[in-house]
Amino acid sequence: MNRHSPAWLLVAVGTLGTAAGCSGGNTPSPPASSPPSPAAASLPYGGAPKVGQALPSSVLSGDPCHNALTAGQLKEILGTTDPPKSENIPATGPSCRWNHPDSGAGLNIFYDIRTHQGLSSVYQNTKPRTTTWRPLPLIQGFPAVAFSIHTGSDVDNSCDVSVGIADDYTFDAALTLGRGKEGKADPCDLTARVADMVVTNLRQRAGS
Repeated sequence: MNRHSPAWLLVAVGTLGTAAGCSGGNTPSPPASSPPSPAAASLPYGGAPKVGQALPSSVLSGDPCHNALTAGQLKEILGTTDPPKSENIPATGPSCRWNHPDSGAGLNIFYDIRTHQGLSSVYQNTKPRTTTWRPLPLIQGFPAVAFSIHTGSDVDNSCDVSVGIADDYTFDAALTLGRGKEGKADPCDLTARVADMVVTNLRQRAGS
């Protein structure tokens, strides 16, 4: 991929979908309504990997519109963007959405600061519903998984990446490929690149 392009996702990413927590939608999957079983009370559980060197929860404080990505990173990813749209999701925490004004390219970042279940919730509650489930190589030392959920005639053209920054905290990045790009780019690979940028910024906030 041409790293000299001012917008390396612009030609590959379209307007984000609306399915919750699966295909670049507006909200990540909510936690299960019932608490984990006593055997799963300690983190991690559900097959989720343990986070070796955790970041403090304070790195997820504030608005991801302001601290998840730098202006330079957003320009590299999307080029020009409309003003970001911030949302406070009751079940999980703050989120931010960016869109390109002409192409419809877009990106969502979610901070999960409320479930306190980290990747364990993703593995236990989201994995059974996925059509794509891909544990990723460590992202700067942090475990991550790429996944999507598609039903019926949905095209497999979108992906979420959840990154465990601690056993009890995660953030998600989500995007959807644009029309005409299905089968020509791997949405999970592109989302993982965005997640790597966010990890860089969170580590800087932690002074690591």
